[in-house]
Amino acid sequence: MTDSKQLKLILQDGTVIEGQSFGAEVESMGEVVFNTGMVGYPESLTDPSYRDQILVLTYPLVGNYGVPAWDTDEFNLYKHFESEKIHVKGLIVSDYSEDHNHHAATESLADWLKREGIPAITGIDTRALTKKLREKGSMLGKITDKDDSADNIDFYDPNQVNLVADVTTPEIMTYGQGDKTVILVDSGVKLNIIRSILKRGVKVIVVPFDYDFLNSEFEYDGVFLSNGPGDPALLQDLVGRIRTAMEKEIPVVGICLGNQLIGQAAGAKTYKLKYGHRGQNQPCIDTETGKAVLTSQNHGFALDENTLPEGWKVWFRNANDDTVEGIKHESKPYACVQFHPEATPGPTDTNYLFDELLNLI
Repeated sequence: MTDSKQLKLILQDGTVIEGQSFGAEVESMGEVVFNTGMVGYPESLTDPSYRDQILVLTYPLVGNYGVPAWDTDEFNLYKHFESEKIHVKGLIVSDYSEDHNHHAATESLADWLKREGIPAITGIDTRALTKKLREKGSMLGKITDKDDSADNIDFYDPNQVNLVADVTTPEIMTYGQGDKTVILVDSGVKLNIIRSILKRGVKVIVVPFDYDFLNSEFEYDGVFLSNGPGDPALLQDLVGRIRTAMEKEIPVVGICLGNQLIGQAAGAKTYKLKYGHRGQNQPCIDTETGKAVLTSQNHGFALDENTLPEGWKVWFRNANDDTVEGIKHESKPYACVQFHPEATPGPTDTNYLFDELLNLI
């Protein structure tokens, strides 16, 4: 890409990294994070949990299979994407493949990024950048074509913003039919979570994150809390509703951000991880069986195990760093996991957990 415009990634620690543009030629700021997955950029880029982050892909070759069509399934959900648009603020790769080849591709990654106004840089030593983020922690950054320095930049920190308000559904949506009905609180839900519930014959009512499900006009059997971006500590109104639901012994289950919110409602605290867990190869241990499973993950916060109240237990642990990857109540119908059992993209080891969670409802 010798004729491409030069772009810089400026990190808040003063580091300046230069490469070639292959996306939209615009400036952008966000939190710089890395994902260790080998494939899955259509799903990752459209995952609302990546809202306002600049995503570094550690796998070196990106773009070789293009971008698939926006086809829908029998539930009228997109087959190959997790939402209707890209949520990252920028994309950083080592080697962008200008020529894509895949039977399902309808456009190139570069054309998709340009169409949605997302900048992207190739020719970056993503190994060195990832090592820096591991050593120093996730940092704020800016993509620009200008000569600038970190001292002159007022970096945007998405962790100070209620990003859930930006990605939640603007209206109530109902999907499917079944003997059971769940209220799914949309804090940035991945479409494959909705699909995984529907495939089990459960009716899903998707509501905005600030919807008062305690005084709902709908009859439902339980509450399902979705994944989502940002700091869970900013969602105390939602935490209060979850706490009240549990006091009334309404079944409550969740995934990812839902795990953190349920933990807070129970009385636990959350904290920011140094560089987070993002990828499709995170090993977790089921504390009940001792079984190891591979999981798909995307989160920057975790529950503090030491603050879990009596009656709750750690259900899953991360085998790499021992962080909490799931909790459940010892006797009541409340359970959740930090990773993504729908696993799209990624391994299907934990898909069975949808059955276990929905059996509580």
